[in-house]
Amino acid sequence: MGMILLISLDKTNKLFEDIKHIDEYGVEFWYARELMPILQYSKWQNFEKIIDKAKIACQNSKVDILDHFTDVSKMVQVGSGAYRKQVDYKLSRYACYLITQNGDSRKRVVAFAQTYFAVQTRKQELSEKDYFSLTEDEKRIYQRSLTKKGNHSLNQVAKKAGVKNFDQFHNAGYKGLYNGETADDIAKRKGLRYREDILDNMGSDELIANLFRISQTEQKLKKDNVQGEAKARETHYEVGKKVRKAIADIGGIMPEDLPTPEKSLKELEKENKQYLECKED
Repeated sequence: MGMILLISLDKTNKLFEDIKHIDEYGVEFWYARELMPILQYSKWQNFEKIIDKAKIACQNSKVDILDHFTDVSKMVQVGSGAYRKQVDYKLSRYACYLITQNGDSRKRVVAFAQTYFAVQTRKQELSEKDYFSLTEDEKRIYQRSLTKKGNHSLNQVAKKAGVKNFDQFHNAGYKGLYNGETADDIAKRKGLRYREDILDNMGSDELIANLFRISQTEQKLKKDNVQGEAKARETHYEVGKKVRKAIADIGGIMPEDLPTPEKSLKELEKENKQYLECKED
C-alpha cells in the first residue's frame, strides 16, 4: 500500500511540474486554467469559488493578493465572430498552496497537491533569501540551470508547433534579442572556440535576459496556438525583439554590451571537480 501511495505521489508531482512556467526572474508560476483539471474540477465556476476562498485566506494572512494572484484574463472567440472574456490567473506557489488548502481534500489528488505546494513554497522562501548571498559564478550556475530547463520545455512546445530546424528557430530568438546577431555571431564576438556553448559564457544578467526570451516565447507559442515552422521562428524573433525593447525602455544594458565572464561554466565545473578530487586524496 505504501509503495502504491509513493508511486501515485510521484506521478501527481510530475503533473504539477509539467504545467509549471518560469517568468523572466526565474520564478515559477502556474495558470489556474491548467491547474483546474489536474485538481479534478470540471467547471470553472466551481474552481473560481476555491480561488476566491484562497484570496481571502491570503488577505487574512496580511499578504498582498496581487503578488500571488495575477489576472491574465483574455478575450476568446466563441463562434459566429463573437468574443467573450475568459478569466484566468497567474498563480504563485503560495497561491497554489492556498487553493489546495481550500479545495476538496477528499480528492486524493488535492491531498497530494497540498503536500507538494507546501514543500515547494518552503523551498521558494529559502531560495529567494539565499539567492542574494550567492557569488556571481553561483548565480550563473543557477540561472544556467533554469535556461537549460527552459530551453528543453520550449523545444517541446516548438516541436508541437511544427519546428524541425531548431538551429534556425533559436537563431531567430537571438536575432531579436541581440539586434540581428545569430548564435555564431555572439560566439565570435565573445571569442569562443568552435561549438563552445554561448550560454555557458554569459553572466547572470545576460542569462536572465535570455531566460525571459525563452519563457515568453514558450507562452506565446502555446497561447496563440502557433502552427508552422516559419510562424514559430517569427514568433521567437518578435519576442526577442520585445525583450530587447523592454531592456532599452528601462535604461538597461543591452545583452551584447554585458561583459563575458573570464571562465566558462564548463571550466568552473572542471576546476570544482579537480578541487573535490584533491580533497578526497
